[in-house]
Amino acid sequence: MKLAYRISCVVVVLAVSVTASLPADAQEVKEKALDAPNEVKIKVRMEGPYTADIPLQIVCYFKYTPEGVKRMSGAPVELDKKLGGVIASLRERGEFAAERLDTLCITPPKGSIKAKALLLIGLGSEDELSLKLLEGVGRAGLREAATRGVKRVAFAPLIRDQGNTKLSTGDVEIAVVRGMLLAYDTDKRLQKEGLATPFTLDEWIVEAGPQYFDETVTAVEKAIQQATTALKDRSAEPLSRSK
Repeated sequence: MKLAYRISCVVVVLAVSVTASLPADAQEVKEKALDAPNEVKIKVRMEGPYTADIPLQIVCYFKYTPEGVKRMSGAPVELDKKLGGVIASLRERGEFAAERLDTLCITPPKGSIKAKALLLIGLGSEDELSLKLLEGVGRAGLREAATRGVKRVAFAPLIRDQGNTKLSTGDVEIAVVRGMLLAYDTDKRLQKEGLATPFTLDEWIVEAGPQYFDETVTAVEKAIQQATTALKDRSAEPLSRSK
């Protein structure tokens, strides 16, 4: 009996050791999927922008300042490290000014990050941050996805990682997701009238750190409710007045 007990203990210890030694992207990732209007699946996923295997990864940056760089930590630092410092170079040289809703898309080098394309969206100066601007971020992200025809998108605001606490994590995600869903509905209506290229968004992934996961899930639920209500108030008349 003692021998069997010792063997079982050894097996448990080995299993724990193997799990602990696995890389972060090989371990189970916490996530929650939610249904949204126009058959979009929104998934809150505990993952960083440098590990997501996705056609389009979106991240946000404030305008460059030396003080802002000093406060930066976590995901944006690790992301740029994997990209060889290209984001820092673009920002320091003023080639990505990160003005409000300024965009720049990068094709990540092989072996850097898993995303096929990385979209940078500017937030302007930190004192310009607002919920209205973040709704615009959601719209800009959706329209880039439509232009590229990608069906799966991941989004990480990186606002907290840049040292900014002006808005709560939940409020940020409510605004972005609501803006994205309303923009997608507009795109679908344009498609229906033959005024836009066919495009279907299957999945929008909201990336969240462990400490913000539950708050983000609640925020996405609220964003879906708000978008659903807003869509009910939209006119059913054709957008084209010539019909």
